[in-house]
Amino acid sequence: MGWAYVAMKRTQKNNVAALADSKEFEYLREEVAKRLVDRLQDIDRDFPSALDLGAGSGHVFKSLAQDAGLGGITHLVQMEAAERLLLRDADTDEDKQLVTNLATQRICGDEEFLPFPKHHFDVVLSSCSLHWVNDLPSTFSQVHDILKPDGAFLGAVLGGDSLMELRSAFILADQERQGGIMPHISPFLNVPDTGNLLQGAGFSLPTVDTDYITVEYPNAFSVMEHLRGMGENHAPFAPSSGHVSRDVLLATAAIYQAMFGNEDGSVPVTFQVIYFIGWSPHQSQQKPKARGSATVSLKDLPTVHHSCQRK
Repeated sequence: MGWAYVAMKRTQKNNVAALADSKEFEYLREEVAKRLVDRLQDIDRDFPSALDLGAGSGHVFKSLAQDAGLGGITHLVQMEAAERLLLRDADTDEDKQLVTNLATQRICGDEEFLPFPKHHFDVVLSSCSLHWVNDLPSTFSQVHDILKPDGAFLGAVLGGDSLMELRSAFILADQERQGGIMPHISPFLNVPDTGNLLQGAGFSLPTVDTDYITVEYPNAFSVMEHLRGMGENHAPFAPSSGHVSRDVLLATAAIYQAMFGNEDGSVPVTFQVIYFIGWSPHQSQQKPKARGSATVSLKDLPTVHHSCQRK
């Protein structure tokens, strides 16, 4: 993915935000943001200064505002590349009715260029945004730099098993009707890649886990409609690569229904969500034992076990 792709994705997100019914397609982001904030709540410490990276229309903020003081956050910066999406709910009655002692600031900016000084935030949160970033190693390294020592980076990204039903149906339809495969669905991260990104950026104590969310839709065409409404359909680099013929769409819908359809005609969609946390290094954190510090060799374990049994 290059800069043209990133610009196209930003335009796509802004266009989605302009739709009159855009809020009807945000159920997945709302749910993932709630689960991410739940993970923050499990950490027994305060994070006064926070950044929501790739904030979208503010799902993390809305989850935090439901429980004022959660995580000890008193100031939240919401950063999003798509300005229309970022500001969509800024002046709505719904947003104003959120009673909270949480001070907020909105910044329109690219997730790959973080305009903050070193050691600026206590925690960085990111929900359902990083899978669209062009240079993830750079973004993870920058997040590491702007965190204070012993600060935390908590994120949620869509994983490689997401949309596996639709992906399979598209592959079979393309092969059947066109004799080749087109990139209808963008690639997602997997668990090993996520852990490697954290370690490569210098985070300590990395933890990665996964969750699966299954949503039922009336049919395959409804699935595609909702993905467009979410802004999660493929944003092609070239206009020609994004065209899907009617023939392929009909074949995809038929294959989807035949392979995965329920008795009532509905079809499931799987979303794999990868949650992760990494810590900015600090001397107070637990560290692995130094190499060579063990008092018993692995080759001596049978002898030690036999000695313990006799006692």
